[in-house]
This record gives sequence, C-alpha cells and structure tokens, in this order.
Amino acid sequence: MRIGFLEATVYPIVWLVLWSAFLLFLALIVLRLIFNYADPNPFGKVGRFGFKIRKITERFVYPAARFLANFRVDTRLAPLVTMFIALVLTYFTSQIIGNTFFVIDGLTAGVVGGNTKMFIGFVLYGLLSVLVLFIFIRFIASWFVFARGTFLDFVMRVTNPIMIPFQKLIPPIGMFDLSAMVVLILIGLLQAFVISVFVRG
Repeated sequence: MRIGFLEATVYPIVWLVLWSAFLLFLALIVLRLIFNYADPNPFGKVGRFGFKIRKITERFVYPAARFLANFRVDTRLAPLVTMFIALVLTYFTSQIIGNTFFVIDGLTAGVVGGNTKMFIGFVLYGLLSVLVLFIFIRFIASWFVFARGTFLDFVMRVTNPIMIPFQKLIPPIGMFDLSAMVVLILIGLLQAFVISVFVRG
C-alpha cells in the first residue's frame, strides 16, 4: 500500500518537532534530578538556577512525587518516573498523529479511486483511532483533577464500558492504569485486522 501525502511529507516534520520537544523536556528533568541530589547553595548562582529549573518542572514532577510518596519511595526519584511518562506520552502522541494522517490519506485514496471497500475500512479504522485517542486522554487525565460536565468527563463516560471490565481484571496501581495499555494493544490488533480485510484484502 502506497504511503499517502500527509504520511510522506507532513508527518516526518511533526515527528521531528515532537521528539525535539521531548528531548528538551528530558534535559530539564535531568537537570532537576541532578540538582535534587547535588543540593547546591540556594543563594549562589547554581542554586538560583536550580530553583528556576524546579519551578519550571514542578507541575510535571509533582504527580509522580505524590505517587512515590504513597508507596514510601524517595520522592527525589520522581523525575525518573516523569521521564518515563513523558516518553510514553510522546510515543503515543506521535502514533496518534501518524494514525490520523494515515486515515485521512486512506479515506482520500478510497474516494478518489472509487474504492468503497477501502473507504469503509478506513472509516472503521478511524473510529477505532478515535477510541485510542479517548483512552490516551483518559490515561493522561488520571494524573489530573477534572470537573464534571467537561470534555474529559465525556471521554470517561464513552470509555467506561470498555475500561471498567479490564480494570476489574487489572486494577490500577496508584495513578497508573495498566489496563489501558492492554486495551490499546487489543485495539491495535483489531485495527490491523480491519486493514488486512478491507484494505489489503
């Protein structure tokens, strides 16, 4: 199957920007980790710089520190957890964007080529991709507090019928919902099946 226009031209640029932002964030978190253990003089230049790094990264590290505190683990290790979460989020974000471009290119090819079967396949694939996006948003939301009546509340209600049975089998560990990873893998397999039947078939 040919690579579409968006996949071939736009996605590489988006991928580069996304992973460059991750590397910049990673550098800030590594600096924070170093300052956590170095504990420089707070009144010196290094100490003031360290304070600025902590201030910038605090909103990202605090949820991980709270998670570690619940298990009585040294909260100075929170930046390591934050780096792992950032890696996972960057990876899934790049996959979601790539999937979006893949669906748009596929739908366009189906319409232009008059291939109804391909068009239906990409519609189904796109709906599954929206579900992946909602579960991804749900995973991120587990780190934050959100109000009723918001978009996140809508996402929770849409994904609850799928997620609750899996959460009963695989209970969340603190703020980590491992069941979401299992559901995403299963949806990925279903998407591969749809492509093999409706597009490559």
